[in-house]
Amino acid sequence: MGSLGRPLRPLGRQTKPKQLNPFRVVPPRRGPVSWMVMRLKVSFAPFVAVAILALHAADRAQAQVAPPNAPAGPVNGVYISTDPLASVRYDNRYDLSVDMAYARVMAGPALNQGSNLGGLDVTGSWWLSKHWAVEGTGRGYLGTSGAGLGDNVSTQLIKGPFIAQYIFAGGPEWLGPHNKHGALIAHVLVGGAYGEFEKDLRGLPPSAVDFYPNQVAPAAVFGGHMDLNRSAHWVFRITPDAILTLYNAPYATTATSVGRIENWNFAISVGVEYKFKKKR
Repeated sequence: MGSLGRPLRPLGRQTKPKQLNPFRVVPPRRGPVSWMVMRLKVSFAPFVAVAILALHAADRAQAQVAPPNAPAGPVNGVYISTDPLASVRYDNRYDLSVDMAYARVMAGPALNQGSNLGGLDVTGSWWLSKHWAVEGTGRGYLGTSGAGLGDNVSTQLIKGPFIAQYIFAGGPEWLGPHNKHGALIAHVLVGGAYGEFEKDLRGLPPSAVDFYPNQVAPAAVFGGHMDLNRSAHWVFRITPDAILTLYNAPYATTATSVGRIENWNFAISVGVEYKFKKKR
């Protein structure tokens, strides 16, 4: 017995404590924690962190997704296509076109060859309704013409004399089939033509080369426009026409008599038209 009444342990060989099983998850009472437990916790930590980050990223992505009914706005760096013809309307009050012009002209009552003249065509319209307008045109054609031999030997020295024809006419204009891409327009214009035929005759009378004298004569234009819209205001225009002139021949020839000669000739103009903003 010891001093405190406790039995003394024999001083024999000390017994070796039992070795802990490393594969036990829960050690004996008051024993050390197994390294397997620590290893298990440490190995799951990265997976838990990744899962938390993934959930957080999913919440942010869901918050940033626009609702299905939200309007799609322009995004920087993305090409947004537009239709330049979307605002084409046939409701303008005025329009004006300037075209390069060509016309076939007969400078005399009995010439075998006509003249190919070039010039300028300026046309304006005032629209009264959806389909009807009043149109006015001013055209100038310049060039040279073949000359007849006439009855004078000196006329053989006149080759390719300069001639000109100026037309001023007006009348109704009708808008036909049309859409945002283009339109077909018809017109009938009545007015006058001024023919300049004596400028290069070197003092000879017009009859010497089978020309008309300089004069103002009745004229009419039958045709229309073929318009190709490029925007709400700008139009590419082609204008084919048949031009009727009634020049007076003061002398008779073997093929014609004295009086007005009816001449039908082809003309065409190509250019641009501008539609003004003011609406009907």
